[in-house]
Amino acid sequence: MIVKIECFGAIERLLPTDLTLQCESEMRISDILDYVVRAYPHAGNMLERCACAMGEDIIPRQTLLTADSTVVLLSPVAGG
Repeated sequence: MIVKIECFGAIERLLPTDLTLQCESEMRISDILDYVVRAYPHAGNMLERCACAMGEDIIPRQTLLTADSTVVLLSPVAGG
């Protein structure tokens, strides 16, 4: 299974722009993020706080991926 990671916001500066992972046939988002943290430890703090999405929907990290997918990482936004 191929998982493409797209990043927006501050996390975009910490990870490669064309990050694609070859994964097992089924993996949870949390497992994919653990792999990314091991490969890019400097992004770990930001990855802990980012939201995950597929298409237009925010998804929980427990979501099980079973087919090729694009996962979007959204940095936290603060403001007033």
